[in-house]
Amino acid sequence: MAARNEWTFQVGSMTCMHCARAVDEALGEVLGVESSKTDHAARRSVVVAAASVDSAALVAAIESAGYEVLDRSSKPLA
Repeated sequence: MAARNEWTFQVGSMTCMHCARAVDEALGEVLGVESSKTDHAARRSVVVAAASVDSAALVAAIESAGYEVLDRSSKPLA
């Protein structure tokens, strides 16, 4: 199995489920993203992606959807 990372992003400016869906759709367009789950109430997005995916690409996707990344962290997955 290829190496993967789990990224957690704190996302600002989300106010509804449509916002969360927009973030998930934008993240889903990044090559190497396996899944994303965004919760507008928690203002958090959790992304599982190939280890080769750069966090800058994920941040750019979130920002292209019209939202801001307030914080981020990552951890490798086995």
